[in-house]
Amino acid sequence: MLSVTEQYITVGKIVNTQGNRGELRIYPLTDFPERFLDMEKILVELQGKAQYYHIEAARLYKKFVIIRFREAADMTSAEKLKGGLLKVTREELVNLPGDSYYIFDLIGLQVFNGAGDALGTLEDVIHTGANDVYVVAREGVPPLLVPALKSVVREIDLPGKRMVVEMPGEE
Repeated sequence: MLSVTEQYITVGKIVNTQGNRGELRIYPLTDFPERFLDMEKILVELQGKAQYYHIEAARLYKKFVIIRFREAADMTSAEKLKGGLLKVTREELVNLPGDSYYIFDLIGLQVFNGAGDALGTLEDVIHTGANDVYVVAREGVPPLLVPALKSVVREIDLPGKRMVVEMPGEE
């Protein structure tokens, strides 16, 4: 077993077995579930322990990914992996197009308005049908909801851990 010391990103969760041949039903926690189709191995973290598993077969099925690991060749051994999290290193992430960011990189950014006033800390992202909404935690008042639109989000500085927004109606 590995100890997870470097930063790993969760890209899926084992929710159940599939059939009786050791396949697992994975709920993808990524916008790129097809990533699993080309992978040879993946880190599985379960109950605080992590181990690499070799992917023998993978296919997309409805909203799930079905995977069979070499190390879990039957249903009994596959069942023991239920609840496990599938993780990759930052280097294994899918490259995003320009002006796109991973949510885990945005969480924790300090949010400022155009005048430089601190508004709070980005603590969550709500996925809506039209556009995402950033939830900015503020001390002593309800959170500020910021639409994730280019017209509102003026700057994202990941190294500086800051975001500048111009809220509608703000001049």
